[in-house]
Amino acid sequence: MSQQTADEILDASYLEVRAKVLELAAVLDRLDRAPGGAERSPRRDQLTQAIEMLLADDPDRAAKVQHWFSRQYDPDWKTNLGVETPSTK
Repeated sequence: MSQQTADEILDASYLEVRAKVLELAAVLDRLDRAPGGAERSPRRDQLTQAIEMLLADDPDRAAKVQHWFSRQYDPDWKTNLGVETPSTK
């Protein structure tokens, strides 16, 4: 199986990606127009940074954006999140 060319990938995904970009633009517009929309918040800053990552010329941007939105690993996550396994009940 041969690897797809950039043009083939673009042909296959253009409309879907275009729709996602338009959806993102619409959400950002609604945020800006809403009362308090101009105020900075950690989540808004996180989104802004992720969008900047998307614009970088970097073949690993998906992994970097995923990591940006991920929590640090917590070895005690089950306890801290209140998750019980069947054997501990």
